[in-house]
Amino acid sequence: MKVKWRPPHRYRRWNVLRHEPSLKAQLILAAPLRIGWRVKRQAGSHRTLTKPNWPDVVFAFHDGEEIGPKMLALLAKHLNP
Repeated sequence: MKVKWRPPHRYRRWNVLRHEPSLKAQLILAAPLRIGWRVKRQAGSHRTLTKPNWPDVVFAFHDGEEIGPKMLALLAKHLNP
């Protein structure tokens, strides 16, 4: 029996986020925190995420805000190692 190749867990999570029509910002913020990003500082809804050897990324969404597929793809591009 041939086993289908699956990417490592950290990549599967981002692939799921890329194909959803829209998700809440709170759920999206949890994904980079699980793969090693941390909140460096916060001013209102603007959170600056940091990770060693990566440029800082500003996550500027309210927790209950819906984020669509284009912004999800852009965030995945900036936050995926």
